[in-house]
Amino acid sequence: MKWQAAVIACVLAGCASRQSAPVVDRTARGAAAPTAPVAKEAAPTPRTLAEDQYEVKKGDTLYSIALEYGVDYRELAQWNSLEDPSKIRVGQVLRTKPEEGRGAQVSKVAISSPVESRPLDAPAKPAAKPAAGPPKPVAAAAATEGFIWPAKGKVIAAFEQTRGKGVDIDGRVGDPIVASAKGKVTYVGSGIRGLGKLLIIQHSDEYLTVYAHTSQILVKEQQVVERGQKVAEIGSSDAERPMLHFQIRKSGRPLDPRQFLPSS
Repeated sequence: MKWQAAVIACVLAGCASRQSAPVVDRTARGAAAPTAPVAKEAAPTPRTLAEDQYEVKKGDTLYSIALEYGVDYRELAQWNSLEDPSKIRVGQVLRTKPEEGRGAQVSKVAISSPVESRPLDAPAKPAAKPAAGPPKPVAAAAATEGFIWPAKGKVIAAFEQTRGKGVDIDGRVGDPIVASAKGKVTYVGSGIRGLGKLLIIQHSDEYLTVYAHTSQILVKEQQVVERGQKVAEIGSSDAERPMLHFQIRKSGRPLDPRQFLPSS
């Protein structure tokens, strides 16, 4: 029995001294240690523009930018040294006012034009205009030759120089909108704030018309249209009700359309 006790004691002693199995590191040698997740790149900081600067966006044209800022597109091209007004690119920064000290250059261009030189040669202003009178009859004469009402509805908002810059004409969705005078379509789109879908028709070097809040535009840019031709349909895009917002501009400056349109 003594030898059995000795064997048992030996076995117990061996169990007590047995070491735990070694832990094998199965991580591949040379593998990079896990790193913290990579932070997302910060969004680019928006470009800070001066008060007299504008960054070209997708869909912009020189005409639409000039319209929004109430300037002549040719002046805008001159201030930014643009040889071809039709070529502007997204992200390009344009000056919306003449650079200080360069305003005289614009005046020189205007004075050198044949239209402006006539009064300088005339001995007196009445000689150039025998029928003296207020400016409105002159505008009315121009209207008789060209502009007509673009829609048949009632005027529901009159012209305001600082706000609407045109008149609002009542209508129903789908009512026809016609070109107020012959000209070329220079802009079709919805890139001007607050005007919805609109088109611009250039009638001469000075005059253009704007047709806004349309539901459908039936013409394309650079298309020549005739006076009275259907160019769009009344809608309520970016407006509270169906209407046509109509503007007449001379050298970028909005004028009261009723001075140019026949009395209804």
